[in-house]
Amino acid sequence: MDMASRINVAARRIPAWTIYAAGFLWSAWLLWQALTGGLGADPVKGLEHALGLVGLKLLLAGLCVTPLRRFAGINLLKFRRAIGLTAFYYIILHLLSWLVLDMGLLIGQALHDIVKRPYITIGMAALVLMIPLAITSNNKMVRRLGAARWQRLHKLTYPAVVLGALHYIWLVKVWPLAPLVYMGLALGLIACRYVTLPRRRVAA
Repeated sequence: MDMASRINVAARRIPAWTIYAAGFLWSAWLLWQALTGGLGADPVKGLEHALGLVGLKLLLAGLCVTPLRRFAGINLLKFRRAIGLTAFYYIILHLLSWLVLDMGLLIGQALHDIVKRPYITIGMAALVLMIPLAITSNNKMVRRLGAARWQRLHKLTYPAVVLGALHYIWLVKVWPLAPLVYMGLALGLIACRYVTLPRRRVAA
């Protein structure tokens, strides 16, 4: 049995709900870290950054599912919905940590910053694109929309991930390597979807 087959066998034994459980437990751990000084001298900013970064990583993980299946034969499709919804959960927590802990629920000031600060505008645009994806991430909506329309709608994932990576780059401002790597991964994983695989010859 090759490595891909071993991974597929192991994946079939793991229920998809473990992604939700792990996501919730990790967010609770991050909150505990913020409360106990484990996220640096500015725990609010540390929590915001950590939540947003986990959300971005999960979006990238979701984009990995199709290339892994096409190019490596590793089938993690059963986890893709859970990964996407957990990513949305983290992005919402990222927004709430900024709005509640950083801005003190000053909605007027928050709206002003969304309009005036480009990196926040870009981040909000990414979140807005993710809302219809989260709403339609259930079997009932797949049946209602039809498979083709549902798949077209969920291509909004691509600009959402790119905007999320751009938000991260713009936020850091000093052009370190990590945000650029995330952007490169996002663009590369999207490009993988448009690679045409050579057809296998069928023996006569």
